[in-house]
Amino acid sequence: MGKEMGDAHVIKLGGSLIVPDDGIDIEYIKKFNTFIRRQVLEKNRRFFIFIGGGRLARHYRDAGAEVTGHELANEDLDWLGVHATRLNAHLFRTIFRDLAHPVILKDYGIIHKPDKPVVIAAGWKPGWSTDYVAVVLAQDYAIKTIMKMSNTDYIYNRDPRVYPDATPVERISWHDYRAIVGDEWKPGSSAPFDPVASKLAAEIDARVLYLNGNDLENAEKALDGEHFIGTTIL
Repeated sequence: MGKEMGDAHVIKLGGSLIVPDDGIDIEYIKKFNTFIRRQVLEKNRRFFIFIGGGRLARHYRDAGAEVTGHELANEDLDWLGVHATRLNAHLFRTIFRDLAHPVILKDYGIIHKPDKPVVIAAGWKPGWSTDYVAVVLAQDYAIKTIMKMSNTDYIYNRDPRVYPDATPVERISWHDYRAIVGDEWKPGSSAPFDPVASKLAAEIDARVLYLNGNDLENAEKALDGEHFIGTTIL
């Protein structure tokens, strides 16, 4: 495990925030760019930002399935997701060039020693979900807080798409959360924070702040330790 870093955070930035169905969201990326730079310059924070594949990965998955006429193998689904995260990550590495570590992290068998305040990370290989890699980052660099920026406000006590009476949860233990999501992960899984990543996060005593990444003022409240709209898992 790396030496513990000061006010450092892992951000798992959902790919659907960056590339929704209608293409790259330039306005959102501009706001995120301003948000991170202000945190770095005014509050002396450091960030490991893992960029998700989101809709881009799903577009490739759906195209492959439509052409072949059958569902793709899990390994192929994984590789499409990995490369989608890498393309998105390179966009962010370009944007943060002046602040960022010169190498995008994508091989988690290597521990880097970044001295820049921003580090951009992407997927590695089949079998490693994006949530799991975010937890591995936290483990490797001794960071206790992972912020997952999604496109929903809360984690619910059960799937709100299936159960209309599902209720949002503001605070939940890893034990209780894992009882909801189970132990198995598959490519394209829609669990708010995937089961395998949750197991590791519980083992290393990490906390996850789950919130809607569209509201960056709310995200700052979470970083500041103030009450925020979202769910804390710990």
